[in-house]
Amino acid sequence: MIYTVTLNPSVDYIVHVESFSLGGLNRSAYDTKYPGGKGINVSRVLNRHDVPSKVLGFVGGFTGDYIRSFLEEEKLETAFHEVKGGDTRINIKLKTGDETEINGQGPAISEDDFRVFLAQFSAMKEGDIVVMAGSIPASLPQDTYEKIAEACRKQNVRVVVDISGEALLKAAEMNPLLMKPNHHELGEMFETTINSVEDAIPYGKKLIEQGAENAIVSMAGEGALLFTKDQVYYANTPKGKLINSVGAGDSVVAGFLAGIQKQLDITEAFRLGVASGSATAFSEELGTEELVQKLLPEVQIRAI
Repeated sequence: MIYTVTLNPSVDYIVHVESFSLGGLNRSAYDTKYPGGKGINVSRVLNRHDVPSKVLGFVGGFTGDYIRSFLEEEKLETAFHEVKGGDTRINIKLKTGDETEINGQGPAISEDDFRVFLAQFSAMKEGDIVVMAGSIPASLPQDTYEKIAEACRKQNVRVVVDISGEALLKAAEMNPLLMKPNHHELGEMFETTINSVEDAIPYGKKLIEQGAENAIVSMAGEGALLFTKDQVYYANTPKGKLINSVGAGDSVVAGFLAGIQKQLDITEAFRLGVASGSATAFSEELGTEELVQKLLPEVQIRAI
């Protein structure tokens, strides 16, 4: 079983306003609401690839209820921990030419809440995979992901890491099945600037040297790189109009894991990951399986 962890999920409220006036009355052309959070996105895309997963994390209040019911309607299994420290946050994404975001804080998570949450991992079994993705709430310590990884290690459970900030610096030491930084995050890890595929290669290799089994580095419009113990692979990005950057990286992780679960060759899993990420980038919401299959032939993989 694949488990996805979203410590600070959200209800993403996406509002489209044709002409926005600061300080005036604005009316939306249309709006949508979706459960947000990187781990949740991974589970939703896995579901579209017919790969089951279970969604873990913290929810609270009426917004937490909305997330749970939305995912259950999509036939996703959830095992959220309910917290009493407030409502699950609402993130507002205002689309009016440029996109403006206002992200909420989220509920406070107590030590008892985290202790109960962490106990879930002691029931997992060898062969399970835990995807740790997204930000750490301010009420939890910065070593939260390290504690989850240690609980997984005791059960011989593999981890996938798609995180940022200070927590990312320790990610390779968790010996993850997969890391997925973008080129900006990779540069921040090694205190450098990465502007090209050539720039990224030596630092991607360092992730493998430090303990990661595989690493995918997304390079925005320039494609993506897959690093393994023995090889570096490059994938181009299919042609299409960029509509949505939210969830594209999560979709890459989901597509890659779906390929692994379906026992595809590592390069074919990489191809499925890149096609999945592109499908989301070219869609208003997370990409559909139909669009993924349409884009797959456009993704070419070559060894570097």
